[in-house]
Amino acid sequence: MFGLFASQHRKARKLASDWLELADKVFHYRRDVLPPADLAALTGTANQVKSLLREKADTAKLKLGIDALEAALRRTGGSHYPKSSLVENVEFFLVAAIVILGLRAFYVQPFKIPTNSMWPSYYGMTGEVYLDKADEPSTPLRALGFVTVGAKARRIDAPDTGEVLLPLSGGGSRGVVAYNEVPGRSWFIFPTKLREYHFFVGNRSVTTRVPMDFDMDWVLRDTFFPGDKRSLSEIVREQIDQDRLVAGQVSTSRGPANVQFVRTGKTVRSGERLLSFDILTGDQLFVDRVSYHFVRPQVGEGFVFRTGNIPDLGGDQYYIKRLVGVPGDELRIARPVLYRNGEPITGSVAFAKNATEADSYVGYRQEGRFRDGATVTVGEDQYMTLGDNSANSLDGRYWGTVPAKDAVGRPLFIYYPFTKRWGPAP
Repeated sequence: MFGLFASQHRKARKLASDWLELADKVFHYRRDVLPPADLAALTGTANQVKSLLREKADTAKLKLGIDALEAALRRTGGSHYPKSSLVENVEFFLVAAIVILGLRAFYVQPFKIPTNSMWPSYYGMTGEVYLDKADEPSTPLRALGFVTVGAKARRIDAPDTGEVLLPLSGGGSRGVVAYNEVPGRSWFIFPTKLREYHFFVGNRSVTTRVPMDFDMDWVLRDTFFPGDKRSLSEIVREQIDQDRLVAGQVSTSRGPANVQFVRTGKTVRSGERLLSFDILTGDQLFVDRVSYHFVRPQVGEGFVFRTGNIPDLGGDQYYIKRLVGVPGDELRIARPVLYRNGEPITGSVAFAKNATEADSYVGYRQEGRFRDGATVTVGEDQYMTLGDNSANSLDGRYWGTVPAKDAVGRPLFIYYPFTKRWGPAP
C-alpha cells in the first residue's frame, strides 16, 4: 500500500524476491527439458540472489545479482519468461475461477430464487406496477433500479381504442391468462424460453414477453383490478359464475381459434399506456453446503435440495422450500395451520405467520396428499418440504418427499438485491 514511499533498498529486496519466485517456477516446469549447463546457470544465479538476501547485502550488490538472474531466465524461461500481461491476466483469472468453482462445489453456492413459492420469506421475480404514466421512474431512476434490484421495464401502449380484454387460458398452463412459449435469450446470449402474452384492444392485439418463472397474473390483477386482494383466478371465477366472459376468435400459427376473454373494465384510447410494470429480480443468496455433512437438517430451516430423484418433477434442478418434516413425523393440514405430530408446527416465524395468516402469509392449503385433512407420514431417509406461499407453491403436497441424499444445504445470506431483505436468510 505504501510502496510509493518505500526505500530503494526495500524495493530491491522485493524485486529480488519476485525474480526468485519466477526462477523457482521455471525450474519446476522446465528442469526436464533444459540442457545441464543452462539448468546449472539458473540454479547458481538463483542461489546467489538468495544468499544476498540472507546476508542483507546492499542495494548495488542486489541489483547485480538480479541482473545475472534475469539473464539466466532469458535463456532458460521459455514461455514463462518474458511473460506478457495477457498471459498474466489469463493465469490470474484461471486460478480465480478454479478457486470459485471449488468453493461453489464444496462450501458455499450462490442460488437465485426463481418463483414466489416461498413468498414473502423469499422473493422470486415480482412485478412493480405503475397505474399512471406520471408514476413511471425517470431514466436515472430506472438505471438505479436496474443496479439495486435488477429492475427491467415493460411499457405497452394501446394499439387501438376500446376495452382491454385478456384471453383466458384453456387450462393445463400456468396462470389464468393464455400465453405462448417462445424461444428467447437470457443476457442477449444464452438460449432460454419466454412466455409471450397477447392483449386485445378493439380489433388489435399487442404482445409482451416475460421470463417463464415470472408470475404475470399478479401484474394483471394489480393493473386491471387495483385494490382487489383476491387472486386473479378468483376474480375470473366470479366472471365465469356471472357469465361475463366475452367470446371471440384469434389467429394462431395453427389457424383461427375460439377464445374466451376476461373483461377488465378498463377502456383506453389508441396510443395510451395500456400496461406498465418493472420486473424485479428474485432474491439471490448463498447456500451453506457444508453443515448437512455433520448435522441433521432441522424443521423450520430453509432447505435447498436437488430434484433428480423426485419422479413427479422430472429433471435435475435446485429447489428451495421450508423443511416441515423429518423421518417418522406425521403431518396434516387443517387450513390455515400445519400440524406436526398432533401439534401446530413450530421452528420458524413463517409457521406462526401462516397459522394466523399474518403479514401476507396466506396459510397452508389442504391440497394434493394433504387433501381433506389426510395425515402424511415421512418415511425413512426422507424429508417433507412445503413452500411458505401455500397458495402458489408446487411442493411436497403434490410430489411427495425429498430423499435425504439429495439435501444440499440451508440458505445463509441474501446478497442481492439491495433491499431490506439484504442480510442473513430467514
